[in-house]
Amino acid sequence: MLSRYHTLVLVATICIASFAGSTQMSAAAEQERVDLGHVKPFTLKDFRGKSHSLAEFKRKKLVVCIFLGTECPLAKLYGPRLAKMAKDYEERGVAFVGVNSNRQDSITEIGGHANRHGITFPILKDLSNHLADELKATRTPEVVIWDQSQTIRYRGRIDDQFGVGYIRNEPTRFDLKVALDELLAGKPVTRPTTKPVGCLIGRVRQPDPKSPVTYSKQISRIFQKRCVECHRAGEIAPFTLTNYEDVVGWAEMIAEVIDENRMPPWHADPKHGQFANDRRLTAAEKSQIQEWVRRGAPEGNPSDLPKPRQFIVGSQLTQPADMELKMRDKPFVVKAEGTIAYQNFTVDPGFKEDKWITMAEALPGNRSVVHHIVVYVVPPKSKDKKAFGAGVQFLTTYVPGYLARHLPDGMAKWVPAGSQFIFQLHYTPVGSEQTDLSKLRLVFTDRKNVKQLVLSTSVQIAHKQLVIPANAENHRSEAMNKLNLKDARLLSLFPHMHLRGKSFRIDARYADGKRETLLNVPNYDFNWQTTYRLVDPKPIPKGTQLIVVGHHDNSEFNLANPDPSKEITWGDQTWNEMLIAILEWSIPLPEKLNEKPVGQ
Repeated sequence: MLSRYHTLVLVATICIASFAGSTQMSAAAEQERVDLGHVKPFTLKDFRGKSHSLAEFKRKKLVVCIFLGTECPLAKLYGPRLAKMAKDYEERGVAFVGVNSNRQDSITEIGGHANRHGITFPILKDLSNHLADELKATRTPEVVIWDQSQTIRYRGRIDDQFGVGYIRNEPTRFDLKVALDELLAGKPVTRPTTKPVGCLIGRVRQPDPKSPVTYSKQISRIFQKRCVECHRAGEIAPFTLTNYEDVVGWAEMIAEVIDENRMPPWHADPKHGQFANDRRLTAAEKSQIQEWVRRGAPEGNPSDLPKPRQFIVGSQLTQPADMELKMRDKPFVVKAEGTIAYQNFTVDPGFKEDKWITMAEALPGNRSVVHHIVVYVVPPKSKDKKAFGAGVQFLTTYVPGYLARHLPDGMAKWVPAGSQFIFQLHYTPVGSEQTDLSKLRLVFTDRKNVKQLVLSTSVQIAHKQLVIPANAENHRSEAMNKLNLKDARLLSLFPHMHLRGKSFRIDARYADGKRETLLNVPNYDFNWQTTYRLVDPKPIPKGTQLIVVGHHDNSEFNLANPDPSKEITWGDQTWNEMLIAILEWSIPLPEKLNEKPVGQ
């Protein structure tokens, strides 16, 4: 139940406690020292079973102790960075040590986390979170640095790249590095405390045996209904919520994100439209979860558990796919750093006859580097294979927050014989070379079962018209398109902006001048890009003007803003901007089908 990204997205955390120190300091520096406490003796075993104690580090100038969590997204992002820092500072007399205090992380999982991220410094298992309590550590990541006198000199975050609701392309302040360099130079730490951001440590709690709310009786049912679509093996969420042992260590974190309305992710204004995929918890559900956490997250009687929901592992399909297509024959190599232009891969499925698709699912081969996938259908007579709307149709996507769904009974998308698919992929390097081989899964039906044809149209601002001034805090842009479909019913709406996106609204202006808001997203979040599916298809008359109004925040107040000093224009990369809505419609199946542009 975490926010993203990204896919991913999707949101990321690492549990870190750091020990650092300096052998010599000036008198002035000693006077400026902030009293953050002292470290008491401890002995803990690492994931290999070897014991480590405080005395082991007495010859080190500084010790950086890092509280790590195996499933925290930030832990996965910071892992390689910490491994490199440990090697860089080793010759300068600094030791790094990891501490895992999460009750839900096993010794095997800790070892796997270290191996995956190249961490060679010891990671200690803090059973019953005694060391975390002693050091007053709360999150993963959280860094505690102490010196040879066991005096704590710094505690807080690693850097400022990640925060609640934002991810910067790179940090603006390297807090851990700055603290180490200052201490090694015999100077006081400029900022001895910073606020850590990440997952709450999964502490051992004492459950109330008399609690009226238990996991088995109430909470498991709420999670099945609202959470497990993403929080299960093979899906986008960083940890699973399918059984009690998975859930109990995350109890306080779950309560926090629910209380702050960060999870489940949902951004539509409830005043406009009713959506079938509305993820919001009811007031009663929130109350039950909060009460359960306050009571120590009791399990209850396992005989009260509901029957588990059945899923296909690694897929959102509810039945086996009729066809699976790879984006190419061999994996694409994603370089470790830098910018990667959008990649477009053309795939010929070899269709000798028309196909009718009731579900299409884009599957990333490597979720760590695939930010999003868009799959288009290119009919054989289409001249421009990149022009959406000129015969080319949007088929499906993979983005943080998107859940593929079967079309309603009697509806399907038409793919003419001889058509090709274009996989458009946006990759984000993660500091090490990676490979990806993404796929497309399709479910077909017979034409005789199709009563309604499903089409997609777009409303987007002309590229040259999107110009966002530097430092603009609330820049307004508008786009309009006239609906040219007859007897059309609106099925879903998908708004899209980038990091400076602030708010997004889609209106319909009818022939009589009346204007209706179809979707309002007052707090747009690039990390969770949702397709809003209507409970009931909405008839929209031909000739209706569809209007998109967006606001962008290019100011310093937008913490995700890569650079508020630059004027921003249209572009594919996340530091550029967009303003586009993709709308999905159903129309009565025509007697004759053709590949002329529709609805544009």
